[in-house]
Amino acid sequence: MTDSQPTLAARIAFRIYKSVLSPVLHAFSPSQCLYLPTCSEYAYVALVRFGPIRGSWMALRRVARCHPFAKGGFDPVPERNSGAPPSVSIHSDRLP
Repeated sequence: MTDSQPTLAARIAFRIYKSVLSPVLHAFSPSQCLYLPTCSEYAYVALVRFGPIRGSWMALRRVARCHPFAKGGFDPVPERNSGAPPSVSIHSDRLP
């Protein structure tokens, strides 16, 4: 497995969230997403860029910031800032 490809489990979890859990959550809170990218898109990119542990932590923190009193707005996943160039190019962060 390379950093540029999410694991099969991450892809399946993302698709289940987008097709099942997200519509259920929006049924209880019909408002539009406050952030761009949406929390699920943010989680997917975070998992691809930072791996399952740090990416999951970042996604959970993002979901925790999503509440009715949040400002919202543009909140992209940060780039990896190690000494080496990022292992994931912008083009491989695209959603399936």
